[in-house]
Amino acid sequence: QVDAVRVYVNSSSENLRYPVLFVVRQQKGVLSWQVPLIFRGLYQRTYNYQEVSRTLCPSEPTPETGPSDQTIFVDVASMAPFNIAYELLVTRLKNFQLETNKAFNFIASPSQPQYFLYKFPQDVDSVIIKVVSDVVYPCSVVSVQDIVCPVYDLDHNVEFNGVYQSMTKQAAITVQRKDFPGEQFFIVFVIKPEDYACGGSVPSSIHGNVNRTWNLQRTKNLQVTIVPSINKSVYVQAMFFSFLSFLSFYLGSVVVAFVHYIRVRRKASAGRLSPEDGSGIMTSSHPITASTPEGSSYGAIDESSSSGGRQLSSPERGLPAGSDTDSSVEEESDFDTMPEIESDKNVIRTKVFLYLSDLSRKDRRIVSKKYKIYFWNIITIAVFYALPVIQLVITYQTVVNVTGNQDICYYNFLCAHPLGVLSAFNNILSNVGHMLLGFLFLLIVLRRDVLHRRAMEMKDVYTLDYGIPKHFGLFYAMGIALMMEGVLSACYHVCPNYSNFQFDTSFMYMIAGLCMLKLYQTRHPDINASAYSAYASFAVVICLAVLGVVFGKNDTWFWVIFSIIHVLASLALSTQIYYMGRFKIDGPDSDLGIFRRVAMVLYTDCIQQCSRPMYMDRMVLLIVGNLVNWSFAIFGLVYRPRDFASYLLGIFICNLLLYLAFYIIMKLRSSEKLLPIPLFCIVATAVVWAAALYFFFQTLSSWEETPAESREKNRPCILLGFFDDHDVWHFLSAAALFFSFLVLLTLDDDLDAVRRDKIPVF
Repeated sequence: QVDAVRVYVNSSSENLRYPVLFVVRQQKGVLSWQVPLIFRGLYQRTYNYQEVSRTLCPSEPTPETGPSDQTIFVDVASMAPFNIAYELLVTRLKNFQLETNKAFNFIASPSQPQYFLYKFPQDVDSVIIKVVSDVVYPCSVVSVQDIVCPVYDLDHNVEFNGVYQSMTKQAAITVQRKDFPGEQFFIVFVIKPEDYACGGSVPSSIHGNVNRTWNLQRTKNLQVTIVPSINKSVYVQAMFFSFLSFLSFYLGSVVVAFVHYIRVRRKASAGRLSPEDGSGIMTSSHPITASTPEGSSYGAIDESSSSGGRQLSSPERGLPAGSDTDSSVEEESDFDTMPEIESDKNVIRTKVFLYLSDLSRKDRRIVSKKYKIYFWNIITIAVFYALPVIQLVITYQTVVNVTGNQDICYYNFLCAHPLGVLSAFNNILSNVGHMLLGFLFLLIVLRRDVLHRRAMEMKDVYTLDYGIPKHFGLFYAMGIALMMEGVLSACYHVCPNYSNFQFDTSFMYMIAGLCMLKLYQTRHPDINASAYSAYASFAVVICLAVLGVVFGKNDTWFWVIFSIIHVLASLALSTQIYYMGRFKIDGPDSDLGIFRRVAMVLYTDCIQQCSRPMYMDRMVLLIVGNLVNWSFAIFGLVYRPRDFASYLLGIFICNLLLYLAFYIIMKLRSSEKLLPIPLFCIVATAVVWAAALYFFFQTLSSWEETPAESREKNRPCILLGFFDDHDVWHFLSAAALFFSFLVLLTLDDDLDAVRRDKIPVF
């Protein structure tokens, strides 16, 4: 048992020119202070205390000498030319050494700090120090220091040694045996003279010109409990759980692919292939003949669509792959194709009833290369984005480990399990799902791409003029974005704070944007946005997110500007969607002519169209979409939410869900079907997203507040004793995004045997 001595002094003197000096000399150290004891705060404010209590550095008996008496000298001096009364009291501490799993209550103040000793039990390698208080203020600091004298236990020096946190009502520090060769440490509790470090304000009693305060009552009741942390076996179990959970998705995908392969082989051997296999790939096992009725096999078309049993759209006949053909007409040489009319976008896209053949007229190879730019660009962006991010978070973690300042990073300290140099390995490990499922999605897309290319090499008619055009560039980009979301989210959770929040959300914006682009591209393959303009738009969004976090808390002007930009962008995008990118304001060269043209467009295309719109379905979607976006803009302007990044992400997600719901409704309205696989993915997406959002809103920390205030939200682990609510959000959101991607990938598999001039555009 280690003994410790505490010295209490009190002086009635308020003379700051002649303080009373106390010097305590021990065998291995010297401790000194003055009374009145002065603490300095903001703006040259001083806080003076006439009562001071300090714990002397303890002496521990050694096995060689055993217990022995020690002599302590206390020197009292003052340069005052007059007598000063003081009081000196030396007491022995009864509960200086803390015990495992046993709560201990005590009181501390700025001039009367406390510290205690803890020794690791033989079978414990890591412990969590939990400190709680019933009151928020006064602000306090909890520090863990090695057994070195003197102990730094005052406000101005507590940060000089060891690991420390600021605290209001709750604090938690994980300590590992390997970090303390002596297998013991001090736990120091310091009360700060002011509360600004914990989010509080300067005490009202010193507002004004008075910068000196005497004996401000700032005592705090604290309770400390030291509990064993998890052992190495829990780390192994958590890793196995993380990887096996998502590798099961690989197994499920293999099973689905194998079952589909068996079904196709059986139907091929029976001479019939159903166009509703859900693979999204049409293959022909025999020549296409006029005698095979439509829909009975993958490679058959109706007699009404053929002439003399000849094959259609064969590259050997000189037609470019992806050209718009119609077999009901006579031979190509018998009519004038009028290319100037066929290429006029204004004539085609302003038809009242559009079909997919109207918007898939460009050469398939050119369009496919255009969409592959999405894939290569996002790889370039990912490399240039991720490398500085990794370097920065490594620097952050190094600073935390070297300085011991745990206020730099906003962890859930009640469930932060270190590994190596990482302070919260569990928050990083839980992001493995994004990377594994993103890679799996890439493999699924690659399989479809390979099968599609094989079908093209077999000159399958269905790959040319039937079904949704197969362009996989956006799907590849979505898979890379999902993997990068995992990488950057893991980087963010190395040290989550105000300075690197955008690492966690940047690719979420891109994922939402790419999903919307893919959904639009499905039935508008010729008029979708280019990769350059899309990624430039994402860059603008990320810039707005940064500006929103910096200026969005208190600056009304930012919310006014953002709301105006939001509304105008919604209107501009709605106009482009409604007119299929053919809306132009062109007129005479004079300025008056331009204004006259604007007035004419507003009257004919807005006033008249609203009463009897030419494109009713698009008008309904855009009206609902604009109402939703305007509601977001008004909500932001009125309430000014503090978490601007989540607010902006909510705008993207709501628009994506709205568009997806519209797409599915219009699909069913057009008498199209949902095959079993996309139907399962839709249900799974809804269920998993609902569960994921529940855990997302369980706030465990917040870098929008001070570190001490953020720690009030900390909660214990809920899964395997290793993962917290936010880790479960990582697991579920990865699965939800994966199922969402599968919905977009398989949603229109039922159309693979339908001619494009029969597929409506909406």
